[in-house]
Amino acid sequence: MVIQKRKGFTFIELMVVLSIIAMLVSIALPRYFQGLKKSQEAVLLEDLSVMRKAIDHYYGDKNSYPVSLQTLVDERYLKFIPEDPLTEKADTWQIVMPPDNTSRVYNVHSGSAEVATNGTLYNTW
Repeated sequence: MVIQKRKGFTFIELMVVLSIIAMLVSIALPRYFQGLKKSQEAVLLEDLSVMRKAIDHYYGDKNSYPVSLQTLVDERYLKFIPEDPLTEKADTWQIVMPPDNTSRVYNVHSGSAEVATNGTLYNTW
């Protein structure tokens, strides 16, 4: 009589492999999302820096602040208004008026009300 071996994995072997995979995923996912959040913060800081420099250059050239962010684009101080990486929209930037309360762009903040990894609000950056 010939004995045939069955090919394949047992249920126990499959469960061990799946539990190892689940353990590795549970370690990797939080790091992935933390890295994603850090990269969004880095993009936000860079966008804010670029827009603030453009506002300063505009003020240095014209001796007044721009009326809107679109003015910076129209006058070629910016190529385009960047998207806020947290809201994923270009029209959610919060405009800060100058101290004399004229309707001009003195500063800009994120439109997101979320809390950053350092515990501050993004719209205060």
